[in-house]
Amino acid sequence: MTADTDASDAVKHGLTPLFPKLWRYCLVLTGARERADELAQATCLRALEKADLFTLGTELDRWVFRIAQRLWLNDLRTQSVRHGEGLAPIEEIDFPEKQGDPESNFSARETLSAVMALPEAQRLTVLLVYAEGRSYREAAEILEIPIGAVMSRLAAARGKLADMINARSETK
Repeated sequence: MTADTDASDAVKHGLTPLFPKLWRYCLVLTGARERADELAQATCLRALEKADLFTLGTELDRWVFRIAQRLWLNDLRTQSVRHGEGLAPIEEIDFPEKQGDPESNFSARETLSAVMALPEAQRLTVLLVYAEGRSYREAAEILEIPIGAVMSRLAAARGKLADMINARSETK
């Protein structure tokens, strides 16, 4: 077996267990369920096509997340030239119903709504660090930014989320 075959096998077998994380990442990027589905599928296809470029011993999810991010940025550039589309309102995203009490589901939807209202750079950083449990260094590598930018984005996101929560509690 060659290194290319091993890398291809690693990608092929690693995509299925990675798909739920990839889909969440794509949802945060796109802001819409259908577009997240399309981006996640396109990312898997590109990963399979370029599997020989994957370096064994590195983390597959980082590599795949970078592919998703680049595909999304290319798509945004294309759309801005053609259509100028924006993000879908969080209320329009159809989430699959999960077990749990209604209060928890409502709280989760409110939290996601607040996170989705953040600027894209902050949304992605929040997802990687807080939802996916990535270290600041890992998030910086995935996003291809300095670690200081990760810390800055998270601090700004926490401040904006706190302001949103305070504003909501004052209106109740």
